[in-house]
Amino acid sequence: MSKHTLSVLVENKPGVLARITALFSRRGFNIDSLAVGVTEHPDISRITIVVNVIEALPLEQVTKQLNKLVNVLKIVELEPGSAVQRELVLVKVRADNETRSQIVEIVQLFRAKTVDVSPEAVTIEATGGSDKLEAMLKMLEPFGIKELVQSGTIAVGRGARSITDRSLRALDRSA
Repeated sequence: MSKHTLSVLVENKPGVLARITALFSRRGFNIDSLAVGVTEHPDISRITIVVNVIEALPLEQVTKQLNKLVNVLKIVELEPGSAVQRELVLVKVRADNETRSQIVEIVQLFRAKTVDVSPEAVTIEATGGSDKLEAMLKMLEPFGIKELVQSGTIAVGRGARSITDRSLRALDRSA
């Protein structure tokens, strides 16, 4: 299996996300991570999709079909070395007077933030690559993870170029 990160620019309209995820589902692809948000242009949204692909199911076929969807403006595969990729995790860890200082040390080690403290728990916010977050969670496990929520991957290409530049012009021409 190989992991691929796709950045898909779409018109910011209802139903677009449903059509895109349905296309992946029909083709037998399981989406590992999905993050959606409006871009610097209110009429355009960016969908970041991380998918693990079995070599027998070529991703190229899905991207060609995505390009045929009316509301899809552009698709770019972001290679790990040429993109900045981040995730966000909020984790609630059991903590008492004896363990709280150890947990705070781990939080500082991973440059995370303590966002809530109660007598029985500490809530931590961390951002970074999946490897960093997994390592932090592994160190926090012995204390007892009470609750965990993790965002999907978001990614942007390195350098000055933006994938929205030409896509916005294409959207203006179609209006």
